[in-house]
Formats: sequence, C-alpha cells, structure tokens
Amino acid sequence: MGNAADDGVLRSHDDRLIKAFTRNLSEGSITRVDLSGVEYGLRLAWELGIRQLKVQTDSIDATKLIESADDKYPPAALINGIRNWVVEIAHIFREGNVVADYLASLGHGLPVGDHSIEFTCPMLNYWLYFDVIGVQTPRLVNNI
Repeated sequence: MGNAADDGVLRSHDDRLIKAFTRNLSEGSITRVDLSGVEYGLRLAWELGIRQLKVQTDSIDATKLIESADDKYPPAALINGIRNWVVEIAHIFREGNVVADYLASLGHGLPVGDHSIEFTCPMLNYWLYFDVIGVQTPRLVNNI
C-alpha cells in the first residue's frame, strides 16, 4: 500500500465554504480511506453544529457500501457509523469535484495527520470557484 490521503469540503446550501480538510493517513486501502474521509467529514460537521447533510463522494464503492445492507465488508463499524447519520449520499465523478481532487493531492505532501485548510488558500478558492460554476476537469485514461 502506498501513501493514502483523504479530504473533504463542508459547504453551505449556496456553495459557500464552511470548512476544508485533508488528512495524510500514511497508508490504507482506497475504499477504506474514502470511507474514513466521509466519516471524518460527518464528525467535523457535527462539531460545527451541522445536522442536515448531503454527502458526495467520488468513490462508487464507498457509496454502494454505505447504501447497502451488507455488513460483511471489513470496516463494518466504520460503515455503520456513517449509516447512523441522517444524510443523503451521492456519487459524484472526480472530474466534477476538483476541490476534493486538489485537497487529496495536497494531503499526500503534508505530514501524517489532520490538516485544516484555510479560507485564504488561493488554490482552494480557485478550485472552489471552478466547482461552483460547474467546470469539469478531464480524466486521463491509460489504455495499455
């Protein structure tokens, strides 16, 4: 397993940034890291007093696991913790959420641990604007 990072952005109903985070987890499977990011974002929302949420993730596997009734996947406690929230879960393609892609890339270069990203970060504001106006980034696919 290589370096693993998760991330999240809490936004208001009108797309204003509330909080952004990235976490360098050192290592972990892709699906477990994605689930961990969702769970951490939910806890952060709770701490900020946010109770009604729409969760978007670019992990179709994480989305399916959260929505399914199957508790056989190894991080069942993590999945059940997410299910305890009254939220709407939706899959979004990575190209449609450039902020999360930026934060994940940023997390890989930071020390292991949790990192809050400040509103004054110019690149974060740049990518937030792209998300709000609906700009999508192309996905490069290697067909070897």
